[in-house]
Amino acid sequence: MTTLLVIGVVGLALLAVSLVVGDLFDGALDGLEGLAGDVFSSAVIGAFVSAFGFGGAAAAGAGLPGAVTLPVGIGSGVVFAWFAVWLTRLVKDGGSDATPTLEATVGRDADVVTDIPAEGYGVVVVRLGGHTMRLNARSSVARALETGTPVHVTEVLSPSAVAVAPVWQLDVDELPER
Repeated sequence: MTTLLVIGVVGLALLAVSLVVGDLFDGALDGLEGLAGDVFSSAVIGAFVSAFGFGGAAAAGAGLPGAVTLPVGIGSGVVFAWFAVWLTRLVKDGGSDATPTLEATVGRDADVVTDIPAEGYGVVVVRLGGHTMRLNARSSVARALETGTPVHVTEVLSPSAVAVAPVWQLDVDELPER
């Protein structure tokens, strides 16, 4: 059981090092097209080794014989390795850190933070990909928009300004009875 606990601690150390330093095997397994970065990363191997060690130690601590302890350790290692592969792919295929463009705001909802007069500019806040953008805004309808009004970005007017229209609000009292 002590050996299995040591294996678990070694796996945790490998996992911790891979999270702090990065993948230790990066480029070392390039011959395994597509699998090297996902299945044989140091995070996945660390997760497998630590779960194998601790899972086997838990089975041995429960009094199970050695013939059962090994498959329990392998099974828990495979489950945790699969989870590490899933998390690695989730992070790798996640969003970009690229700066959002003004054109990407078209079609997005925003909030008026400074009144927009009927023939002038105010300010809106658009949330885009985790970024908050404060932009000058002009009403695309022929009326003023007050602070707090939910709006929809309809077009880009300049590098720092957009046109907005109020979001249509459904008044429940005006719905027909069924």
